[in-house]
Amino acid sequence: MRHSPTHEEIHDKTIARHRRESPSASMRLRLLWPTDRSRRVALAASALTCLAIAAMANSSVAGPPEQDVALSAAAERATAERASRSSDRQASAQAAPAKTATPAKAKAAAPAKPAAKPAAKKPAPPKPVAGLNQKQMNNAQRIVAAGQKLGLPKRAYVIAVATAMQESQLLNLASTAIPESRRYAPEGSGSDHDSVGLFQQRPSAGWGSVKNLMTPSYSATAFYKALRNVSGWQKMALTYAAQAVQVSAYPEAYAKHEWRAKKVVDALT
Repeated sequence: MRHSPTHEEIHDKTIARHRRESPSASMRLRLLWPTDRSRRVALAASALTCLAIAAMANSSVAGPPEQDVALSAAAERATAERASRSSDRQASAQAAPAKTATPAKAKAAAPAKPAAKPAAKKPAPPKPVAGLNQKQMNNAQRIVAAGQKLGLPKRAYVIAVATAMQESQLLNLASTAIPESRRYAPEGSGSDHDSVGLFQQRPSAGWGSVKNLMTPSYSATAFYKALRNVSGWQKMALTYAAQAVQVSAYPEAYAKHEWRAKKVVDALT
């Protein structure tokens, strides 16, 4: 059975042919092709190594088709995700409510509060006249105010003030017979039974409680209501009108205070 010639056989035949044709050419070919078997093997191995390195380089550059497809798909997914996140951020920015003003800006934008109105000044106390002191004049003012509240005429104020001048000297008096009366800021005290206040009205006679009768506005109102029940009081002499209310043991005593009472009422009205 005939076998294929080896490289050595082919080489020897080539050398023989070239010897016949041209000795110089044969020598050049021998120089190019090593004759030593080990050197030829090393040369072949080196060639194979170079081919392997080149193949590996091509493989690392180009990559297998499957790897290229995976990389391409991953790149497309990353691009899609970036686009989706950008779209979400834009939608969130559009849907977000406008930022509220900071406290400092809100405070600046708030309308200025109107300035607080100054507290109303209390009216000055009435200037005393007709020889009265300030406490007496203040009590006379309370008596006149109570009559004005009831809608009574000026003549009623004069009768009431003259009566208080006689009964208490226009001072809110407690009673030595009623210890309770001392609790309501008295301006002096009297000793006529249980009589108290500006008009020396008696709780025991049904004029009211000690506390009420020690209140000038209450005691004056009680006097005016009793005066209104006196028939024809407007035309009576002051002393008799006062006596009809007070039922005093000295009915003529009120007359002497009429001129002073008129002067006080004129100053207050």
